[in-house]
Amino acid sequence: MKTLDPAIDRTYTATQQLVPYGHPHATNKGMSWRKQKTLQLHRALTSDPIDIDTLRSAAVGEGGLLSQEIRRKVWPKLLNVNVFCLPAKPGPAVRCNHKDYNQVEMDVRRSVRRFPAGMRDAERSILQQQLMDIILFVLQSHPELHYYQGYHDIAVTLLLTVGPRLATAMLSTLSTHHLRDFMEHTMDHTKHMLNYLMPLIQSQSTPLHDFLFRSEVGYIFALSWLITWYGHVLSDYHQVLRLYDFFLASHPLMPVYCAAQMVLMREQDILSVDCDMPSVHQLLSNIPKDFPFEDLVSRAHTLFHRHPPSDVVKRASLQKYKSISSTSFHSLLVSSSSQRPDFVLCKQTVTESKALLPRSQNTLVKVAVWGLSASLGAVALVITQSALEWGPEILLGLF
Repeated sequence: MKTLDPAIDRTYTATQQLVPYGHPHATNKGMSWRKQKTLQLHRALTSDPIDIDTLRSAAVGEGGLLSQEIRRKVWPKLLNVNVFCLPAKPGPAVRCNHKDYNQVEMDVRRSVRRFPAGMRDAERSILQQQLMDIILFVLQSHPELHYYQGYHDIAVTLLLTVGPRLATAMLSTLSTHHLRDFMEHTMDHTKHMLNYLMPLIQSQSTPLHDFLFRSEVGYIFALSWLITWYGHVLSDYHQVLRLYDFFLASHPLMPVYCAAQMVLMREQDILSVDCDMPSVHQLLSNIPKDFPFEDLVSRAHTLFHRHPPSDVVKRASLQKYKSISSTSFHSLLVSSSSQRPDFVLCKQTVTESKALLPRSQNTLVKVAVWGLSASLGAVALVITQSALEWGPEILLGLF
Protein backbone atom coordinates (compact mmCIF):
# COMPACT_ATOMS: atom_id res chain seq x y z
CA MET A 1 0.00 0.00 0.00
CA LYS A 2 1.15 3.54 -0.70
CA THR A 3 1.83 5.89 2.16
CA LEU A 4 1.11 9.59 2.26
CA ASP A 5 3.09 11.44 -0.37
CA PRO A 6 6.31 12.69 1.30
CA ALA A 7 6.26 15.60 -1.15
CA ILE A 8 3.24 16.97 0.68
CA ASP A 9 5.23 17.08 3.90
CA ARG A 10 8.21 18.71 2.17
CA THR A 11 6.04 21.35 0.51
CA TYR A 12 4.30 22.17 3.76
CA THR A 13 7.58 22.23 5.69
CA ALA A 14 9.14 24.59 3.18
CA THR A 15 6.32 27.10 3.63
CA GLN A 16 6.43 26.91 7.42
CA GLN A 17 10.16 27.13 8.14
CA LEU A 18 10.25 30.91 8.19
CA VAL A 19 11.47 33.30 10.82
CA PRO A 20 8.41 33.71 13.08
CA TYR A 21 6.90 37.17 12.87
CA GLY A 22 5.94 38.94 16.05
CA HIS A 23 9.00 37.77 17.95
CA PRO A 24 9.96 40.04 20.86
CA HIS A 25 13.39 40.55 19.27
CA ALA A 26 11.95 42.31 16.26
CA THR A 27 14.48 43.92 13.95
CA ASN A 28 12.70 47.28 13.68
CA LYS A 29 13.72 48.89 16.94
CA GLY A 30 11.27 51.41 18.31
CA MET A 31 8.29 49.59 16.77
CA SER A 32 6.27 47.18 18.89
CA TRP A 33 6.21 43.59 17.67
CA ARG A 34 2.44 43.81 17.14
CA LYS A 35 2.78 46.82 14.86
CA GLN A 36 5.67 45.23 13.02
CA LYS A 37 3.65 42.07 12.46
CA THR A 38 0.67 44.13 11.28
CA LEU A 39 2.86 45.93 8.79
CA GLN A 40 4.33 42.67 7.50
CA LEU A 41 0.84 41.23 7.09
CA HIS A 42 -0.26 44.28 5.13
CA ARG A 43 2.74 44.02 2.81
CA ALA A 44 2.03 40.32 2.28
CA LEU A 45 -1.63 41.04 1.46
CA THR A 46 -0.85 43.81 -1.01
CA SER A 47 2.06 42.21 -2.86
CA ASP A 48 1.25 40.76 -6.28
CA PRO A 49 0.90 37.82 -6.05
CA ILE A 50 0.19 37.89 -2.33
CA ASP A 51 2.93 36.52 -0.07
CA ILE A 52 1.06 33.45 1.14
CA ASP A 53 4.13 32.04 2.93
CA THR A 54 4.32 35.11 5.15
CA LEU A 55 0.58 34.89 5.89
CA ARG A 56 0.92 31.24 6.92
CA SER A 57 3.98 31.97 9.03
CA ALA A 58 2.18 34.84 10.76
CA ALA A 59 -0.88 32.68 11.49
CA VAL A 60 1.33 30.04 13.11
CA GLY A 61 3.76 32.41 14.84
CA GLU A 62 3.45 34.13 18.19
CA GLY A 63 0.09 35.82 18.72
CA GLY A 64 -1.49 34.39 15.57
CA LEU A 65 -3.37 36.93 13.46
CA LEU A 66 -3.83 39.39 16.32
CA SER A 67 -7.36 40.71 15.60
CA GLN A 68 -10.71 39.95 14.01
CA GLU A 69 -10.14 42.59 11.34
CA ILE A 70 -6.91 40.92 10.25
CA ARG A 71 -8.52 37.47 10.33
CA ARG A 72 -11.26 38.64 7.97
CA LYS A 73 -8.52 39.59 5.48
CA VAL A 74 -6.15 36.65 5.95
CA TRP A 75 -8.39 33.62 6.58
CA PRO A 76 -9.85 33.69 3.02
CA LYS A 77 -6.35 33.88 1.54
CA LEU A 78 -5.24 30.83 3.50
CA LEU A 79 -8.01 28.90 1.72
CA ASN A 80 -7.68 30.61 -1.67
CA VAL A 81 -11.15 32.17 -1.42
CA ASN A 82 -11.80 35.16 -3.68
CA VAL A 83 -13.77 37.66 -1.56
CA PHE A 84 -15.10 39.31 -4.74
CA CYS A 85 -16.53 36.07 -6.12
CA LEU A 86 -18.61 34.59 -3.32
CA PRO A 87 -21.61 32.27 -3.60
CA ALA A 88 -25.06 33.76 -3.37
CA LYS A 89 -26.22 34.41 0.16
CA PRO A 90 -27.77 31.17 1.48
CA GLY A 91 -31.45 31.58 2.17
CA PRO A 92 -34.30 29.64 3.79
CA ALA A 93 -34.94 27.74 0.55
CA VAL A 94 -31.93 25.49 1.18
CA ARG A 95 -33.62 24.10 4.28
CA CYS A 96 -36.38 22.41 2.31
CA ASN A 97 -36.27 18.66 1.97
CA HIS A 98 -32.62 18.16 2.88
CA LYS A 99 -32.02 14.78 4.47
CA ASP A 100 -29.88 16.28 7.26
CA TYR A 101 -32.21 19.16 8.07
CA ASN A 102 -33.55 17.75 11.35
CA GLN A 103 -30.11 16.84 12.70
CA VAL A 104 -28.60 20.19 11.70
CA GLU A 105 -31.50 22.03 13.33
CA MET A 106 -31.10 20.11 16.59
CA ASP A 107 -27.35 20.72 16.70
CA VAL A 108 -27.72 24.43 15.92
CA ARG A 109 -30.43 24.85 18.58
CA ARG A 110 -28.09 23.29 21.14
CA SER A 111 -25.23 25.61 20.18
CA VAL A 112 -26.23 28.51 22.44
CA ARG A 113 -22.93 28.44 24.36
CA ARG A 114 -21.00 29.01 21.15
CA PHE A 115 -22.39 32.54 20.84
CA PRO A 116 -21.05 35.54 22.80
CA ALA A 117 -22.29 35.76 26.37
CA GLY A 118 -24.93 38.44 26.82
CA MET A 119 -26.09 38.37 23.20
CA ARG A 120 -29.79 39.13 22.91
CA ASP A 121 -32.04 36.20 22.06
CA ALA A 122 -33.30 37.89 18.88
CA GLU A 123 -29.75 38.44 17.58
CA ARG A 124 -28.70 34.90 18.40
CA SER A 125 -31.80 33.52 16.71
CA ILE A 126 -30.89 35.34 13.48
CA LEU A 127 -27.34 33.97 13.61
CA GLN A 128 -28.62 30.45 14.24
CA GLN A 129 -30.83 30.69 11.16
CA GLN A 130 -27.83 31.89 9.16
CA LEU A 131 -25.77 29.03 10.55
CA MET A 132 -28.35 26.48 9.40
CA ASP A 133 -28.51 28.06 5.96
CA ILE A 134 -24.71 28.01 5.58
CA ILE A 135 -24.38 24.35 6.56
CA LEU A 136 -27.25 23.14 4.38
CA PHE A 137 -26.07 25.25 1.42
CA VAL A 138 -22.62 23.63 1.53
CA LEU A 139 -24.09 20.14 1.90
CA GLN A 140 -26.44 20.70 -1.03
CA SER A 141 -23.58 22.06 -3.14
CA HIS A 142 -21.47 18.96 -2.42
CA PRO A 143 -23.71 15.87 -2.37
CA GLU A 144 -20.66 13.67 -1.77
CA LEU A 145 -20.24 15.19 1.70
CA HIS A 146 -21.95 13.73 4.75
CA TYR A 147 -22.88 15.85 7.76
CA TYR A 148 -21.47 14.91 11.15
CA GLN A 149 -22.27 16.19 14.64
CA GLY A 150 -19.66 18.80 15.45
CA TYR A 151 -19.52 20.26 11.93
CA HIS A 152 -21.68 23.14 13.14
CA ASP A 153 -19.01 24.06 15.72
CA ILE A 154 -16.59 24.85 12.92
CA ALA A 155 -19.25 26.64 10.88
CA VAL A 156 -20.28 28.91 13.76
CA THR A 157 -16.69 30.03 14.35
CA LEU A 158 -16.43 31.07 10.71
CA LEU A 159 -19.83 32.81 10.83
CA LEU A 160 -18.97 34.86 13.92
CA THR A 161 -15.62 35.88 12.46
CA VAL A 162 -16.22 36.64 8.78
CA GLY A 163 -20.02 36.81 8.28
CA PRO A 164 -22.42 34.52 6.39
CA ARG A 165 -21.33 34.82 2.74
CA LEU A 166 -17.62 34.54 3.34
CA ALA A 167 -18.22 31.82 5.93
CA THR A 168 -20.13 29.84 3.30
CA ALA A 169 -17.24 30.02 0.82
CA MET A 170 -14.66 29.15 3.47
CA LEU A 171 -16.69 26.26 4.87
CA SER A 172 -17.10 24.86 1.36
CA THR A 173 -13.33 24.85 0.81
CA LEU A 174 -12.62 23.43 4.27
CA SER A 175 -15.19 20.67 3.73
CA THR A 176 -13.52 19.51 0.52
CA HIS A 177 -9.99 19.76 1.95
CA HIS A 178 -9.15 19.89 5.69
CA LEU A 179 -12.43 18.33 6.88
CA ARG A 180 -12.90 15.90 4.02
CA ASP A 181 -11.95 12.77 6.00
CA PHE A 182 -14.64 13.53 8.60
CA MET A 183 -17.34 13.83 5.93
CA GLU A 184 -17.29 10.29 4.57
CA HIS A 185 -20.39 8.11 4.99
CA THR A 186 -18.62 6.12 7.72
CA MET A 187 -16.18 7.12 10.48
CA ASP A 188 -13.41 4.89 9.15
CA HIS A 189 -11.29 7.80 7.91
CA THR A 190 -11.88 9.76 11.11
CA LYS A 191 -10.70 6.78 13.17
CA HIS A 192 -7.70 6.52 10.88
CA MET A 193 -6.70 10.11 11.65
CA LEU A 194 -7.02 9.42 15.38
CA ASN A 195 -4.66 6.45 14.96
CA TYR A 196 -1.81 8.93 14.58
CA LEU A 197 -2.29 10.05 18.18
CA MET A 198 -0.63 7.26 20.16
CA PRO A 199 2.41 6.85 17.86
CA LEU A 200 3.07 10.59 18.20
CA ILE A 201 2.84 10.39 21.99
CA GLN A 202 5.14 7.37 21.99
CA SER A 203 7.71 9.23 19.90
CA GLN A 204 8.12 11.75 22.74
CA SER A 205 7.38 9.71 25.88
CA THR A 206 7.31 5.92 26.03
CA PRO A 207 6.30 5.89 29.75
CA LEU A 208 3.27 8.08 29.04
CA HIS A 209 2.31 6.02 26.00
CA ASP A 210 2.55 2.78 27.99
CA PHE A 211 0.49 4.23 30.85
CA LEU A 212 -2.26 5.30 28.44
CA PHE A 213 -2.18 1.88 26.79
CA ARG A 214 -2.56 0.08 30.11
CA SER A 215 -5.43 2.34 31.14
CA GLU A 216 -7.32 1.35 27.97
CA VAL A 217 -8.44 4.96 27.56
CA GLY A 218 -8.11 4.70 23.77
CA TYR A 219 -8.50 7.92 21.80
CA ILE A 220 -12.20 8.68 22.14
CA PHE A 221 -11.37 11.60 24.47
CA ALA A 222 -9.80 13.40 21.50
CA LEU A 223 -12.63 12.81 19.02
CA SER A 224 -14.51 16.04 19.77
CA TRP A 225 -11.20 17.94 19.80
CA LEU A 226 -10.44 16.81 16.29
CA ILE A 227 -13.79 17.03 14.50
CA THR A 228 -14.67 20.48 15.91
CA TRP A 229 -11.15 21.91 15.86
CA TYR A 230 -11.54 22.24 19.65
CA GLY A 231 -14.44 24.69 19.24
CA HIS A 232 -16.83 22.45 21.19
CA VAL A 233 -14.58 21.92 24.21
CA LEU A 234 -13.10 25.38 24.79
CA SER A 235 -15.12 28.07 26.52
CA ASP A 236 -12.71 30.90 25.75
CA TYR A 237 -13.48 32.21 22.25
CA HIS A 238 -10.02 33.78 21.92
CA GLN A 239 -8.41 30.38 22.48
CA VAL A 240 -10.60 28.94 19.73
CA LEU A 241 -9.60 31.70 17.32
CA ARG A 242 -5.91 31.19 18.09
CA LEU A 243 -6.19 27.52 17.19
CA TYR A 244 -8.16 28.30 14.02
CA ASP A 245 -5.38 30.65 12.89
CA PHE A 246 -3.00 27.73 13.36
CA PHE A 247 -5.13 25.06 11.70
CA LEU A 248 -6.16 27.14 8.68
CA ALA A 249 -2.49 27.73 7.90
CA SER A 250 -1.42 24.14 8.53
CA HIS A 251 -1.59 20.59 7.27
CA PRO A 252 -4.99 18.89 7.81
CA LEU A 253 -3.47 16.53 10.39
CA MET A 254 -2.26 19.39 12.60
CA PRO A 255 -5.25 19.07 15.00
CA VAL A 256 -4.04 15.52 15.74
CA TYR A 257 -0.51 16.78 16.43
CA CYS A 258 -2.08 19.42 18.66
CA ALA A 259 -3.97 16.72 20.58
CA ALA A 260 -0.82 14.65 21.03
CA GLN A 261 1.09 17.67 22.27
CA MET A 262 -1.70 18.64 24.65
CA VAL A 263 -1.54 15.18 26.22
CA LEU A 264 2.26 15.34 26.42
CA MET A 265 2.13 18.70 28.17
CA ARG A 266 -0.09 17.14 30.87
CA GLU A 267 2.10 14.09 31.36
CA GLN A 268 2.73 14.58 35.08
CA ASP A 269 -0.97 15.07 35.82
CA ILE A 270 -1.87 11.95 33.86
CA LEU A 271 0.73 9.75 35.53
CA SER A 272 -0.52 10.85 38.94
CA VAL A 273 -4.05 9.44 38.54
CA ASP A 274 -5.20 5.82 38.74
CA CYS A 275 -4.27 3.81 35.67
CA ASP A 276 -7.81 3.03 34.57
CA MET A 277 -10.05 4.27 31.80
CA PRO A 278 -12.55 6.36 33.87
CA SER A 279 -9.82 8.27 35.76
CA VAL A 280 -7.66 9.02 32.72
CA HIS A 281 -10.62 9.83 30.48
CA GLN A 282 -12.06 12.29 33.01
CA LEU A 283 -8.72 14.07 33.33
CA LEU A 284 -8.13 14.33 29.61
CA SER A 285 -11.69 15.41 28.85
CA ASN A 286 -11.32 18.55 30.97
CA ILE A 287 -8.91 21.04 29.44
CA PRO A 288 -7.70 23.54 32.07
CA LYS A 289 -8.91 27.09 31.45
CA ASP A 290 -5.39 28.42 31.94
CA PHE A 291 -3.80 25.98 29.51
CA PRO A 292 -0.88 27.70 27.70
CA PHE A 293 -2.20 27.66 24.14
CA GLU A 294 0.58 29.79 22.68
CA ASP A 295 3.08 27.24 23.96
CA LEU A 296 0.85 24.45 22.63
CA VAL A 297 0.87 25.88 19.11
CA SER A 298 4.65 26.27 19.13
CA ARG A 299 5.27 22.74 20.40
CA ALA A 300 2.74 21.11 18.07
CA HIS A 301 4.35 22.91 15.14
CA THR A 302 7.77 21.56 16.20
CA LEU A 303 6.36 18.05 16.68
CA PHE A 304 5.00 18.09 13.13
CA HIS A 305 8.41 18.87 11.67
CA ARG A 306 10.18 16.29 13.80
CA HIS A 307 7.68 13.55 12.93
CA PRO A 308 5.83 14.43 9.69
CA PRO A 309 2.82 12.32 8.68
CA SER A 310 4.74 10.25 6.14
CA ASP A 311 7.16 9.11 8.86
CA VAL A 312 4.37 8.28 11.30
CA VAL A 313 2.55 6.28 8.64
CA LYS A 314 5.58 4.10 7.99
CA ARG A 315 6.44 3.60 11.65
CA ALA A 316 2.93 2.82 12.82
CA SER A 317 1.76 0.84 9.78
CA LEU A 318 -1.15 3.16 9.07
CA GLN A 319 -1.28 2.52 5.34
CA LYS A 320 -4.75 0.96 5.31
CA TYR A 321 -6.51 4.27 4.74
CA LYS A 322 -5.11 7.08 2.66
CA SER A 323 -6.14 10.45 4.06
CA ILE A 324 -8.28 12.31 1.51
CA SER A 325 -7.63 15.59 3.34
CA SER A 326 -3.86 15.14 3.29
CA THR A 327 -3.85 14.20 -0.38
CA SER A 328 -5.82 17.31 -1.39
CA PHE A 329 -3.70 19.62 0.74
CA HIS A 330 -0.91 19.77 -1.83
CA SER A 331 -3.30 21.12 -4.49
CA LEU A 332 -4.54 23.78 -2.05
CA LEU A 333 -0.96 24.87 -1.35
CA VAL A 334 -0.24 25.19 -5.06
CA SER A 335 -3.44 27.06 -5.94
CA SER A 336 -3.12 29.51 -3.04
CA SER A 337 0.42 30.51 -4.05
CA SER A 338 -0.73 32.52 -7.08
CA GLN A 339 -3.50 34.63 -5.57
CA ARG A 340 -3.86 38.25 -6.62
CA PRO A 341 -4.26 40.97 -3.97
CA ASP A 342 -7.69 42.39 -3.24
CA PHE A 343 -7.11 45.67 -5.06
CA VAL A 344 -6.45 43.73 -8.28
CA LEU A 345 -9.41 41.39 -7.74
CA CYS A 346 -11.63 44.39 -7.10
CA LYS A 347 -10.58 46.06 -10.37
CA GLN A 348 -11.14 42.83 -12.27
CA THR A 349 -14.60 42.44 -10.78
CA VAL A 350 -15.58 46.01 -11.66
CA THR A 351 -14.25 45.61 -15.21
CA GLU A 352 -16.13 42.35 -15.72
CA SER A 353 -19.32 43.88 -14.31
CA LYS A 354 -19.05 46.89 -16.61
CA ALA A 355 -18.55 44.63 -19.63
CA LEU A 356 -21.82 42.84 -18.88
CA LEU A 357 -23.87 46.06 -18.53
CA PRO A 358 -25.26 48.39 -21.22
CA ARG A 359 -23.09 51.46 -21.74
CA SER A 360 -25.71 53.70 -20.17
CA GLN A 361 -25.30 51.90 -16.86
CA ASN A 362 -21.50 52.17 -16.67
CA THR A 363 -21.72 55.50 -14.87
CA LEU A 364 -23.95 53.97 -12.21
CA VAL A 365 -21.37 51.23 -11.66
CA LYS A 366 -18.62 53.80 -11.14
CA VAL A 367 -20.75 55.72 -8.65
CA ALA A 368 -21.61 52.54 -6.76
CA VAL A 369 -17.96 51.48 -6.50
CA TRP A 370 -16.93 54.97 -5.37
CA GLY A 371 -19.63 54.95 -2.71
CA LEU A 372 -18.62 51.52 -1.48
CA SER A 373 -14.97 52.51 -1.18
CA ALA A 374 -15.83 55.69 0.67
CA SER A 375 -18.05 53.84 3.14
CA LEU A 376 -15.47 51.21 3.96
CA GLY A 377 -13.11 53.69 5.63
CA ALA A 378 -9.99 51.86 6.81
CA VAL A 379 -10.85 48.74 4.86
CA ALA A 380 -10.61 50.75 1.64
CA LEU A 381 -6.85 50.90 2.20
CA VAL A 382 -6.65 47.21 1.40
CA ILE A 383 -8.32 47.83 -1.96
CA THR A 384 -5.80 50.56 -2.73
CA GLN A 385 -2.66 49.41 -4.54
CA SER A 386 -0.63 49.98 -1.39
CA ALA A 387 -1.50 51.73 1.83
CA LEU A 388 2.21 52.33 2.25
CA GLU A 389 1.78 55.20 -0.20
CA TRP A 390 -0.05 56.92 2.66
CA GLY A 391 2.90 56.34 4.96
CA PRO A 392 3.55 53.50 7.44
CA GLU A 393 2.54 55.68 10.36
CA ILE A 394 -0.98 56.01 8.98
CA LEU A 395 -1.26 52.29 8.38
CA LEU A 396 -0.02 51.41 11.86
CA GLY A 397 -2.41 53.88 13.40
CA LEU A 398 -5.31 51.84 12.09
CA PHE A 399 -4.62 48.89 14.42
